[in-house]
Amino acid sequence: MAVNRVPVLKRCRALGLEPMYLGIDKKSKRQLTRANKKMSEYGLQLREKQKAKFIYGVLEKPFRNYYKKADQMKGMTGENLMILLETRLDNVIFRMTFARTRREARQIVDHKHVTVNGRVINIPSYLVKAGDVIEIKEKCKASQRYKDILDATNGRLVPAWLDVDQENLKGTVKELPMREAIDVPVDEMLIVELYSK
Repeated sequence: MAVNRVPVLKRCRALGLEPMYLGIDKKSKRQLTRANKKMSEYGLQLREKQKAKFIYGVLEKPFRNYYKKADQMKGMTGENLMILLETRLDNVIFRMTFARTRREARQIVDHKHVTVNGRVINIPSYLVKAGDVIEIKEKCKASQRYKDILDATNGRLVPAWLDVDQENLKGTVKELPMREAIDVPVDEMLIVELYSK
């Protein structure tokens, strides 16, 4: 399986992205200095796509599949794409503050620590639906790892579309998120323009 091994802060700097969107508290001291080059329209569109892929940890082929699926859904393609990315299981675990970063959330799902409606799911790209109950498995709840994670993510806000019980490491998807509730700095219209060429 392909894995992105690019240093996170370096990639954030290249994309002009704050590391806090990935759940990372560090800040890069260095500034990206480019010769006085004006970015082309294609360059801007490509950068938005790379930003979305990097934030959610999705590679090119699955990302294109999300775009095709979003295009077939009712409503605006860009908004549908962001909603599909936001309702991935690994992202929902991150949003529920059961993981410090999306990469850690992906690992938690991979290691079969998560149940959805009582069934163990180990597919990070699993799309959750409204009403789904997501929980960390009973035997994993007592581990020191989750105590450390809850301490680290204590101040993080949980989106309004999720209902979380942090003490029992359990949460419910109240409804699917609207675009306004998704706080990632991505202009999805540029991604749509890029793919519709």
